Amino acid sequence: MKLFWREHLPLLLLQTVILFFVLLIYWLDGYRNLPTALYSVFFGYFLLSGYLLYRYVTHKSFYKRLSEPMEIWTERNRRKEAAPLPQALFELLDSQYRRYQEQIHTYERKQQEHVTFMNQWVHQMKTPLSVIHLTVQEEDDPRLESIREEADRIGKGLEMVLYMSRLDTFEHDFRVESVCLKKIANDVIHENKRLFIRHYVYPKVEIEEGLTVHTDAKWLTFIVNQLITNAIRYSSGTRENIVVSAHLRGDDTVLEIRDRGVGIPKMDLKRVFRPFFTGENGRKFSESTGMGLYLVKEVCDRLGHTVELESEQGVGTTVRIVFRRMES
Repeated sequence: MKLFWREHLPLLLLQTVILFFVLLIYWLDGYRNLPTALYSVFFGYFLLSGYLLYRYVTHKSFYKRLSEPMEIWTERNRRKEAAPLPQALFELLDSQYRRYQEQIHTYERKQQEHVTFMNQWVHQMKTPLSVIHLTVQEEDDPRLESIREEADRIGKGLEMVLYMSRLDTFEHDFRVESVCLKKIANDVIHENKRLFIRHYVYPKVEIEEGLTVHTDAKWLTFIVNQLITNAIRYSSGTRENIVVSAHLRGDDTVLEIRDRGVGIPKMDLKRVFRPFFTGENGRKFSESTGMGLYLVKEVCDRLGHTVELESEQGVGTTVRIVFRRMES
């Protein structure tokens, strides 16, 4: 109803102006019969009211549907309209909507095929990678160290691709449970022990034994792994500690990963969570992909956690994951 009056308000104003000027012309011409003039005005508005009533009756469903959500249209577009213009318009909208739906379904199918292919490819690549690890892990030949390093790098790259593809189906791939932060930290550090040794940095865990949070263990492991890998990479050769700690902040639990590496330039801080952004450090460290912090932020947002980052160039970087207290 509001849409109907908003559309016809200019017509009402125009009718009022026309009647005013018609009466003004008669007044200036010397016509002074007021009852006849008022009757003319009444008759003019009466005819206009009849037209508006006809317009409202024949276009009522049209205005109603324009005020409804798009999802309801498909159920009602097949109904015949009393007026030809609304019927033609809704037939056009219906055809366009169907075409849009077909394009969306085609895109979703191709996207799903792409995700399936990527997942299969990653799993296929893990088999030869495992063979490489088994072949070189028992050998002490220094020449094999570079093979181990490259194999680890390939493994982390494959893992990132796999987790990136799972983001689209995140709601089907997580389970919230009580997770021990110290166990997660120790597992990730153990997984990256060769990386710590290779880059001459040392892990230090400062987490109480019984401190737990509600989250998904697999995705949290991925987050911590990304943060520790970044800390190692940008602290390479410093012989400093990478400290993984946790503490309570009011009702929230905060997991903190702190390094004494190169730090992030101030001008890059606002953009580090953008995909593929490597910034100034990306020009110095060829391994930077610009996806690590982006994936951390995406996963934390979907899990309901908050990411905080503080960094100073030449001093180091601190990343905090804030776990909000779950309401009972």
